[in-house]
Amino acid sequence: MARPSLTLSRRTLAHLLAAAPMALAARRAVAQGTAWSMATEYPATTVSGEGIAFFADRLAKESSGRLTIAPAYDAPSGLKSADIVAAIRDGRLAAGDSFAGALGRIDPLFALSSLPFVATGPAEAHRLLDAARSLYANRFARDKLRLLYATPWPASGLWAKKPIVTPADLAGLPLRVYDTTGFALFAAAGARPANLSFADVMPRIVDGSIEAVLSSGDGGAGRKLWDYLPYFTEIGYAMPLSFGTLSQPLYDGLPADLRAVVDRCAQATQAWLWELLTRRIEENHARLEANKVTIVATDKVSPALRAELVHASADAIETWKRKAGSEAAAVLDVARR
Repeated sequence: MARPSLTLSRRTLAHLLAAAPMALAARRAVAQGTAWSMATEYPATTVSGEGIAFFADRLAKESSGRLTIAPAYDAPSGLKSADIVAAIRDGRLAAGDSFAGALGRIDPLFALSSLPFVATGPAEAHRLLDAARSLYANRFARDKLRLLYATPWPASGLWAKKPIVTPADLAGLPLRVYDTTGFALFAAAGARPANLSFADVMPRIVDGSIEAVLSSGDGGAGRKLWDYLPYFTEIGYAMPLSFGTLSQPLYDGLPADLRAVVDRCAQATQAWLWELLTRRIEENHARLEANKVTIVATDKVSPALRAELVHASADAIETWKRKAGSEAAAVLDVARR
């Protein structure tokens, strides 16, 4: 009988040694009732925050208290979306919900859901998620993360001190965007974009170096952008995702019945979040209007500005395809048919 490869044995041993502390932590958590922390850079009132709260509540109930999640909002300890992924990978955090656009810095694949004018409604966004879910899961697995669920955000628009309805309104505008694709598009359209985490936006708005923000009405409502930017222009840009993830070693360290509970709760959370989406958009409009935000509807945007943004998006998407690779590009092409 042939001997197993020594190199393979060492690699296997190294993998087991690396996973052992997290698996042990999982067993201790179950035995002692220790709560795992699940972080997001967004407030509790956003879809990201509410998704974590729903998952935590469902998990505690279905596990009869054997598994609990302690939500941590507003970028705890300065952890932004990409930092959350790194913290889970390195064993410093159990779980998190991270904005996909920000994860484009880790891998261009994650910027798929925020590509401009590709998926601007719930049905389109869900179809794109279904087509790409296995790619997302496999990419997270490379960093020892388990994909739990995808959080859909209401469509991104432009928060500003004035309506953004013509090319002249956008020209030279210091504008926050959330990924490299948005940076390329708005730069081509004449704005002065800055790619910033949402956690870094408010100081720049307060000091005046940012005068507009690309974001959904949801995230903006959570941060009270209306105190500084009282107009929200609906440009139908994208319905981006956030991803709820868990340490794979922690998951693997659970007994089989609790792994099944985690999976069921993750599926229930995603279903609930997508059911929430339509109602959430209506609630956001009411909330914005109650805080004296003027909502500028898509049909008020001039054909000239719309054409300029769509034209710029074509180049931005082609650039994304080259960076993301053929497999991701093929998923996009299938979803757009």
